[in-house]
Amino acid sequence: MRLIKPLSTVFATLVLASCAGIPGAGPQRDRTYAITILHTNDHHGRFWQNGDGEYGMAARKTLIDTIRAEVAQAGGYSLLLDGGDVNTGVPESDLQDAVPDFKGMNLLGYDAMAVGNHEFDKPRSTLNMQRELARFPMLAANIYERGERMFAPYKVFTLGDVRVGVMGLTTEDTHKMVSPENVKNIEFRSVIAEAAKVVPELRAKADVVIATTHMGHYQDGNHGTQSEGDVEMARAVRGIDLVVGGHTQNPACMKAENLIDREYVPGAECRPDRQNGTWIVQAHEWGKYVGRADFQYRNGAFTLVKYALLPVNLKKPVKDAAGKTSLVHYTVPIAENPEMLALLRPYQAFGQDKLMVEIGSAAARFDGERSLIRSRPAALGVLVARSLIDKTRADFAVVNGGNLRDSLPAGVLTYKDILKVQPWGNTVATVDLSGQEVLDYLGVAVKMSAGSGAFAHFDGIRLQITAGKLSRASIKGAPVDPGKIYRMAIDSFLAKGGDGYPVMTGHKSYTDTGYVDAHLLRAYIGAHSPINPGDYAPGDAVQRQ
Repeated sequence: MRLIKPLSTVFATLVLASCAGIPGAGPQRDRTYAITILHTNDHHGRFWQNGDGEYGMAARKTLIDTIRAEVAQAGGYSLLLDGGDVNTGVPESDLQDAVPDFKGMNLLGYDAMAVGNHEFDKPRSTLNMQRELARFPMLAANIYERGERMFAPYKVFTLGDVRVGVMGLTTEDTHKMVSPENVKNIEFRSVIAEAAKVVPELRAKADVVIATTHMGHYQDGNHGTQSEGDVEMARAVRGIDLVVGGHTQNPACMKAENLIDREYVPGAECRPDRQNGTWIVQAHEWGKYVGRADFQYRNGAFTLVKYALLPVNLKKPVKDAAGKTSLVHYTVPIAENPEMLALLRPYQAFGQDKLMVEIGSAAARFDGERSLIRSRPAALGVLVARSLIDKTRADFAVVNGGNLRDSLPAGVLTYKDILKVQPWGNTVATVDLSGQEVLDYLGVAVKMSAGSGAFAHFDGIRLQITAGKLSRASIKGAPVDPGKIYRMAIDSFLAKGGDGYPVMTGHKSYTDTGYVDAHLLRAYIGAHSPINPGDYAPGDAVQRQ
């Protein structure tokens, strides 16, 4: 008996020693592992570079391939993650159900992505097609269909000996942001409650836990009328090493604790957010950047060594001595990958053939930048609202900022320009409301948080807002009469309760005209060109006190 015990002990020791070198058996004691997490988010159909030669998947591939080779050469490991919203934004992609984008992601070698709210913009058949096309998992722990998870909640990757668990989460606001028929029988459960369940489960299987999310990064957790985002989740749930986020489409670069650097310049140092021991990153939008987070794992500690947002051919205007302005790269130009170009060029050509039809002109640019259109009254919002009134003969119109996805450029306008502003294909509806119903509806509209897609734009009506509440409204120069009938024009998304607006589809006077919003804007611009932003300036039509 005395001989058996020592022999068994030696045998066990030898087995453990040999297992330490087997991939997937767990990290070795006192060994340092270099792990690089690459990330993007909110691609929104930008598979091709823009007119100034910025971003695009071909240059992104060159950059990512270079980083991967560098990391591997140094004995490290890498993962490529995306924070969701592949769909919706550029007509060439929208017309082709984002097929070029998912094929491009396959060629880029993405390891996983979060499911974004815009993945539900089109019917279920389109989503099913995209899931089959993707050669990487679409992750979402909190999306349930008839009581069962609709997507895998997480996936565990083995990088050398280190097991990295990646879980997905999707904003609870999705049901407000898409057409109800596209999310029928689907629940978007609490991201915090689901993370609290999944993280311990994942911790039992993985050495590192990463959440790839489409929830939003809100400064100091101030999310307004929108659902909780990455900061709130990190504060509530311990055990997440890194959050790779999306949805708010901002570089999550911090000026100080809980203070975002809103003047971040491409190529400058980016300090990621940190909450409750969790790093939080987000790479703006459209593939403008690739985020690179270099970590070291050693004896249970996952330490951030360096972080950078790497611009993908972003440019800035520079004036020469003669005062002439030209665009120059912020950083060293990145060549486009030939293999990616060969894959995507036929899709780009198909889209161009369908879209480059001249429909009018603009005397100057109508600014549709996200930071403006979701925060302040804007000429573009008035223009779109007026195009609805012009066709429906409504007394006033309401348009949500999230419906407006791009600017209208100065000069010749094409059908593509229109679809970049309004890519959704929403139809236009009218509702005949009593004055009191008008006041009730507007009372909800003016409470929508600045910075959210729900932020309202108007035409045909003047409003005074006091302490965040509607205090006065007038139509055609006269105060709204509670007993009079007024016609309101909105799109079908808002009519169905999108973005938290009152549901109007059940109103006895509700009429879906069948007109597509982008088609009305196209017709209006064609009839009134050249259009000038000064003629649509909101002025003091909406006064806040």
